[in-house]
Amino acid sequence: MRPLPELTPATEWFWTSGADGQLRIQRCTACATLVHPPVPICPACRSTEWEPSIVSGRGTVIGYTVNEHRWHPDFDPPYAIAVVALAEDPGVRLTTSIVGCEPSEVHIGQEVVVRFAHEDDVWLPLFEPGREPGGADVPDPIAPPRRPVPRPPVHTDRFEHRAVLSGVGRSALGRRLMVDPLSLTIDACLAAVADAGLELADIDGLSTYPGPAGIGMSEGGVTAVEEALRLHPTWINGGGDLPGPGGSVIAAMLAVASGLCRHVLCFRTVWESTYAALRLGPGGAAGAIGGGRASGQSAWRAPFGALSAANWIAMNANQYLHRYGAPRQMLGLIALNGRANAARNPAAIYRDPMTMDDYLSARPITTPFGLFDCDVPCDASIAVVVSDAAVAGDLPHPAIRVEAVGTQILERISWDQGTITHEPQVLGQAAHLWTRTSLTPADVDVAMLYDGFTFNAISWLEALGFCGFGEAYDWLDHGRRIALDGELPVNPHGGQLSEGRTHGFGFLYEAIQQLRHDAGERQVAGASTAVVTSGGGTPSGVLLLQRHRG
Repeated sequence: MRPLPELTPATEWFWTSGADGQLRIQRCTACATLVHPPVPICPACRSTEWEPSIVSGRGTVIGYTVNEHRWHPDFDPPYAIAVVALAEDPGVRLTTSIVGCEPSEVHIGQEVVVRFAHEDDVWLPLFEPGREPGGADVPDPIAPPRRPVPRPPVHTDRFEHRAVLSGVGRSALGRRLMVDPLSLTIDACLAAVADAGLELADIDGLSTYPGPAGIGMSEGGVTAVEEALRLHPTWINGGGDLPGPGGSVIAAMLAVASGLCRHVLCFRTVWESTYAALRLGPGGAAGAIGGGRASGQSAWRAPFGALSAANWIAMNANQYLHRYGAPRQMLGLIALNGRANAARNPAAIYRDPMTMDDYLSARPITTPFGLFDCDVPCDASIAVVVSDAAVAGDLPHPAIRVEAVGTQILERISWDQGTITHEPQVLGQAAHLWTRTSLTPADVDVAMLYDGFTFNAISWLEALGFCGFGEAYDWLDHGRRIALDGELPVNPHGGQLSEGRTHGFGFLYEAIQQLRHDAGERQVAGASTAVVTSGGGTPSGVLLLQRHRG
């Protein structure tokens, strides 16, 4: 049975309203604004008075993907997932399944109409074509993206300048290492502390992302590390509601800048490969996905087979390709660049050469993504020490300054309700970064662009202003511009697509190596400024790093 949404007092009316064949959406009774998903207050007028309101059930496909991978035993690929903008307000969207046609027939601009599927105590709003085949599409109702305007800094003082990145360390990195994740973490932490020229007794803060988490995403958080090392920190931080994985470093900088700590040890551990190997048997990963009801944000996606970030981001990628006329080869240029760079990185998982033909012929995952559009699950831990800037001149290696951070949220924190032309949560943070520095994109020597999927890196390129919206394909110049000897080298280590998915911290590790001029064969000549993006969706953050000149 497909995962059904959990019925709560706030959402039961939505999931059961289709019993009479009518689609209902929350409508504010004060200002008539439609709101989805349901929340207890109108975001337009702040009224708390609302009612379920019947809408036409007609809409337009603004994002879609044909899923080819079996994420769940009861979803037989291929099947089509789409983001449908409602006719009454295109800013109100549903992630849903498209039925009543071949998956390959689903496309941007397709007019669709709701059709309910009754399962157990839920009426799922599916959509089917609303016109005869060959009928005219409706105009794309989505407005072109614009660069958001962040609020100005409160003052000219920058907390970023009161801290430096003093040490970095990494455990073994590989596929299915079959090593306890806490052991990986301790290896990385000890290496980072030694790299900073410190003793464990000097560490007075711990910061991590996302804290205790399942499915191979964590070592157990601050509690596990403190129990193993007995550091007795003055301050700790751990959680997922941060500006991306790098948000744990930003939080540590704030603690140091305020004088609460002097040396904070930040760490990030993944062991997804080993976890998958241990759980693929009876009652393992497949069974876990199907167990129970979908809750929280997943309730609005999982019942329709949108079970992976690959699906969510692929729908935006297809909107981009449609809007700007870019070919899929644009995504391939990101994958090929990462693989070419990984050949110079002895730690990378995938180092064999790859051609565009290899890329295009790879196993499809969820259109437009194939296997090489997706990053590589791995086992690894990376740690970074954030220290008081006063120690910059006393370190065994060049200190790395943080020139600026970008953290402001200026888009809906949603995969389908806000930004649909790019990856969500990159436009606001990128714009915020440039308000906190006099530097510009032209000053960046090397870019570490989060590439959980190839389209993520395209989104960051455009959001940060290296090129305009929709201009990435031409700007890439067949990949020459982002190559190691290009105008803007991108992901010299191979990124997560080829080195391995370390959720943002791999980019920090590489940036520090590059700015120290310790990157060996993949060193970008004279690199002194690096941008590091962090996060493959919601939320995200970005840091601008510089080699310390003391």
